[in-house]
Amino acid sequence: MSQVCRDGQRVAGEAPPSPGPDPLPTSGAAAATTKTRAPSRTATKADSATTTAAGSPQVTIYTDGGASPNPGKGGYGVVLLYGKHRKELSAGFQRTTNNRMEILAAIAGLEVLREPCQVTLYSDSQYLVNAMTKGWVERWRRKGWMRTKKDAAKNPDLWDRLYLLCQRHTVSFKWVRGHASNVENNHCDRLATQARKLPDLAPDTGFEEDS
Repeated sequence: MSQVCRDGQRVAGEAPPSPGPDPLPTSGAAAATTKTRAPSRTATKADSATTTAAGSPQVTIYTDGGASPNPGKGGYGVVLLYGKHRKELSAGFQRTTNNRMEILAAIAGLEVLREPCQVTLYSDSQYLVNAMTKGWVERWRRKGWMRTKKDAAKNPDLWDRLYLLCQRHTVSFKWVRGHASNVENNHCDRLATQARKLPDLAPDTGFEEDS
């Protein structure tokens, strides 16, 4: 059976999935994939993926995103780890914001998974992590994407996509300090920076100047 990404994009030229769980597509499923060195021994040991008793694969995702200036050209970078499997994603956009790229990085990592997974997602964005762990997004969504009676929540197009993905997957959001000692977070930062410097960047169709 052909492999299909969460967003419906068909992955060409791949063999049928192996009998064992492997939720990461091996090629072509996202905007960009880059081969780099393997993660450090510490990171590999901490993030080795297994399968839960219930049968759901355990996947670790690192994300980062940003824009320079803000708003301005932006990009995101993602690293997905599952056992011995590793996949990197990145994409750049003409005009966007730091916050939109942080959210979109999480979306990109989750959308590429082929089946429901137990996910630990690391981000250096307190905005992203707090919104997902403190119930802000669920509350905004319940109130028609209003933060208060007068103020609309920003980036509802992305928050809704992320919320729905978290209904498919069991996601634990973890904050890490940016530009510090986390190898994979730093690598995501490099991927995001490289992506926003590429020519012919795509438009961020949901971007609004006050987002």
